Parts: sequence; structure tokens; C-alpha cells
Amino acid sequence: MEVVEVKSNQDVREFIHLPVRLYKGEGQWIRPLNKDIEGVFDPLKNKTFKYGECIRWIAKKNGETVGRIAAFVNSKTANKDNAQPTGGVGFFESIDDQEVANLLFDTCKTWLQDKGMEAMDGPINFGDRDKWWGLLIDGFDIQPNYQCNYNFPYYQNLLEQYGFQLYFKQFTFIRNTFDPFDPRIMKKSEILNEDPDYSFEHMRLKNLKKYANDFRLVYNKAWANHDGVAEMTEEQADSIMKQMKPIIDEKIIWFAYYKGDPVAFYINLPEVNQIFKHVNGKLDLIGKLKFVWHKWRKTNKKMLGLVFGVAPEHQGKGLDGALVMATAQMVQKDYRRYPILEMNWIGDFNRKMIIVVKQVGGEIGKTHHTYRYLFDRDKPFERMPIK
Repeated sequence: MEVVEVKSNQDVREFIHLPVRLYKGEGQWIRPLNKDIEGVFDPLKNKTFKYGECIRWIAKKNGETVGRIAAFVNSKTANKDNAQPTGGVGFFESIDDQEVANLLFDTCKTWLQDKGMEAMDGPINFGDRDKWWGLLIDGFDIQPNYQCNYNFPYYQNLLEQYGFQLYFKQFTFIRNTFDPFDPRIMKKSEILNEDPDYSFEHMRLKNLKKYANDFRLVYNKAWANHDGVAEMTEEQADSIMKQMKPIIDEKIIWFAYYKGDPVAFYINLPEVNQIFKHVNGKLDLIGKLKFVWHKWRKTNKKMLGLVFGVAPEHQGKGLDGALVMATAQMVQKDYRRYPILEMNWIGDFNRKMIIVVKQVGGEIGKTHHTYRYLFDRDKPFERMPIK
């Protein structure tokens, strides 16, 4: 068995097509778009290369590709709130063989140690945390959302047998959009709506750059203080909004303002994997025509709660409930387009957000684990602190 660094076009094809072979016949798996996977490893498309570097490998056994993995270092997050410099591994796929998995993890460990790292998190992304982050542990009967990891149940054993330990959990809550809300969140909304300094509005695509900056300002206040989360630049915010623009439904993206300044956001998107599952990973001419047809036919009935953020100085005032209810007025009454809502990436370390989501309603449908592996096996392991 050997590990080969991905360099040639043939290596790239093997990296892309291994999961296609592995998940053949797996009913819930949705093939990611080739361009989305390759975009992670393209310095011209992935701005994270400004702050770090990555590498990827495939494992071969008797000439057949049996595993793949990537390793990366991000200088903006490697030392942020970590007890040791920490890199990452991701895009892990393997046959059910501990020897294959160990070889891939060892290869990453050696490369990361050479870069000065003392630990590795995984499976994570070389970039934004809302993409390709965490190992699916529960919810294998539910189709994955766009750019979210789906894997076989045996992957958990492969990571844990190697020595990875749970760092934090990520929950996906699922609810019927038209179900009533918890009275507590409605009460909070009523109280805050009496304050004339607060206002709410949904995105207007014609002012995309403005909303990109509003998003950045709130994000940096609400999220950049969490472990491993880097501050967002204007360039990154503009890039995120431009990438989302083709799928944005402006009526389901909402912002809150205090005296005209942005203080909270609630970003929902149409769950486009419900369309992309028809294109088999290829957004070529035929794939684009299929995408346009399904978008026109409105075949997607699922809305994805992508991210929710409230500036710290406005937390605890009922703003979360008021923003949710402003959105609800639209999606439950004025614009009944999406009967299913999934709320992604709710970290178990974020107690305040879990409380909000539980009040919004729904049940945990999927659970992902983010693991950490300390290279010094005698060093005490510490889970991400609960906030």
C-alpha cells in the first residue's frame, strides 16, 4: 500500500471519483459538485491560501485507490484560542480498513508536524466552517445539505481507533416551517418590537454589497470570538455573497438594525442539494439546464437555516426572537414557499444558540462530530469549552 500526493490530472480524478465508487447504491448520499471540491484546492478561488497551505493524498492498494485525505494549516486559526498550534485534516474517504485510515492519518500528522503543528482537527475544511465540517454520526437516513459532509457509519470507528477525541458536536435541527413557535420566543418578539430603535428588513439583491458589509460587521462581533474562528474581511464577505447570489432568495435572508446600524442577521438559503442531486456532480451545460429547470419548477421544498448571529451587546434582549418572528411573518404567511426548515451547524458549545433554536422548534435530525488529535499523547485533552 502506498500514499501518493495529488499532483497529476489523473490523481485529481481519483480524488474526485473515489467517493462516487464508495457510495454507489447509497440512497441518501448526494454527490458534491466537482467544482466545489476542486475550488477548495485552487489558490485562485480559495482565499484561505493567503493565510495558509494545504496538501492532499490518495492511498492505493494493489493499484486501486482505496482512500483519500487532505491536510492544511491556516495561520489565522492555528494558534487562536488553542493550547497548541493546531492544523486540520479533511475530505477523508476510505474503505472500511483501519490500516488504510491509519496510513492516511499518519501521513497528515507527519506533514503537519513539519509545519510546526502539535495537533490536528478533523474532518474540517480549508476555509469557512459552514462547509465540509464534521463527521456525520447520526442522521444517515437524511440527505446531506449543500457542502455538508455525509459518510458511512464506520468512519467514526476509523477516527476514534486512531486516537481522535471528540472536540465538539454540531447539530442540525429540522422542523416543519408552518408549525407554531414557542410562546416564549413570541413574547420576546413582542417586547422588543415596542422599541422603535430596532428595525427589521429582508435582503434586497440590488443592494448586495451593503448587506455583505452588514453581515461582516455582525459576524465579526458575534462569531470571531469563538475558538478557531478568524475575523472576516470585506473581501471575504463580498466573495461569500457573490458566491451565494445565484441561489439567494432575498425574502428569506433577514437583518436587524439598531438606530440604523446592523446588529443581527438570520441567513436562510434554498437547500440547493435538492436540485444538485439531479446533476451528478457536473455543472456543465446539461447540469446548468437541469439546475435552471428545477429552480423554475420550484421542485425544492427545503429551506436551509445557514447562520444566525447577534452582536454581543444586543444579546439577552429578545432580539433573536424578534428577528425569527420577522422572518416567520414572511415564510409562514406572505411567502409559503418552503415547508421544511433545516438549521445547520449548531455547535454544542454555543448554549445560547441552542436555546434559541429549541424555541424556534424542531428536533435534532443530524449530528456531526469535530475531532481533535494531540500529537503528544501524554498531554491532557481538553474539549472545546461551553459558552
